[in-house]
Amino acid sequence: MVVLPGALAAVLAAAACGGVGSGSGAPPGGGEAALTTMGFGFPDEIATTRADAFKKTHPEVKLTVNQGQFDEQAFLSAVASGNPPDVVYLDRQLIGTYAARGAIQPLDDCVAKEGIPMSDFYPAAQQQVKLNGKWYAVPEFYTSIILLVNDKAAKEAGADPESIDTSDWDALAALAKKMNKVSGGKIRRFGFYPKLPEFLPLWAKANGADLLSADGRTSRLDDPKVAEALGYAQGLLKDQGGWTRLKAFTDTFDYFGEKNPIAEDQIGMMLTEQFLVTSLASTSPDAKITVLPFKDRQGNPVNMVGGNGWVIPKGAKHPDVACQWIKTMTSADTWIAAAKARAAKRAQEGRPYPGTFTANAKADQAIFSQIVKPSGHEPYDAATKTILDVQDKGFVVPQSPAAAEFRTAWIDAATRVMQGRQDAKAALSQAHQEAVKALQAAAG
Repeated sequence: MVVLPGALAAVLAAAACGGVGSGSGAPPGGGEAALTTMGFGFPDEIATTRADAFKKTHPEVKLTVNQGQFDEQAFLSAVASGNPPDVVYLDRQLIGTYAARGAIQPLDDCVAKEGIPMSDFYPAAQQQVKLNGKWYAVPEFYTSIILLVNDKAAKEAGADPESIDTSDWDALAALAKKMNKVSGGKIRRFGFYPKLPEFLPLWAKANGADLLSADGRTSRLDDPKVAEALGYAQGLLKDQGGWTRLKAFTDTFDYFGEKNPIAEDQIGMMLTEQFLVTSLASTSPDAKITVLPFKDRQGNPVNMVGGNGWVIPKGAKHPDVACQWIKTMTSADTWIAAAKARAAKRAQEGRPYPGTFTANAKADQAIFSQIVKPSGHEPYDAATKTILDVQDKGFVVPQSPAAAEFRTAWIDAATRVMQGRQDAKAALSQAHQEAVKALQAAAG
């Protein structure tokens, strides 16, 4: 969930005035070591293996894992009241706002004390967890964006799946129409899902534009190339049935189940995070898919990187233990152990293991050279190679002190365009004004 800027400002203002920050390290009076988490759970062996590694090396710590998704309002309220969890797992895109407003603490001392090798992490992931020269989080997974093609739909449209080229926008739009199926006023198969509003930065980058300056201080939402990219992507939606019908259709998708949109022939091709591919390997190991890099208009692969990170809230009562947890959860050795557990499970099930893609480049090097082996399921073996190939093409929207507010501005703009309430130029002009105001306020 992305917080509303007004609500965020109000709660963080309360945090700044509420005496937060009294926690220092060991429990008062030398009591039992403890650790309370937020935003993390145990959905699979990737999580449990790493948590077990922490328990094994820190048996003296009473670990309380509050399972569930990160709850922004609950987190900020806890910080404002002076009783936050010790360590929090959240979207790296939001870190700048929390850091600037004092809701999370710098981790430079943590990194130095525990010897966390930040250079092991991919550069794009490092960029997302740093503000004004200080570390505010340690990154966990590394999410890449790829083009997932349903081979059946492509072949029915007369296209060789491997030859699909996203750099040719006219040809891409024509292919999307051919893949699209509408019957009785309802979408039966959506030809190409461009994933708006979330992937607007990717479309803009493909058109040679950035939403924000490299230093995170200047909005570029008024760049005509951004409007052109948004207008094009919105045109894809309109030509295939429109946003309203698309949303009604995609809301029925079981992305991570056996009746996923590839198995059910509900999607021709889509931009998606690579973890959908790894999920398909488990639910649809025999799926006929092709995974391709998304290319800019010059034909160069481009990849918008995302993922979560671990932060320590201001006022955490056990920051030293939290730092030890962060080190364990993101270390190369722990990731390798988790990958081995996943590979063993998939082998037992007779399903392919395309790999676990972490923000730790050192871990990935070991995982993909030592653990991930050819599976006999060629589409997934090829997918792994494609995903690895685009990892170093990753970019992020630069971190800024108004990260959450800036993201809300462009998300809302793209949404207004999809809903037909504004054209791309007008929506982005409004968003630019909102972003400028937020950036100036954050800069003090």
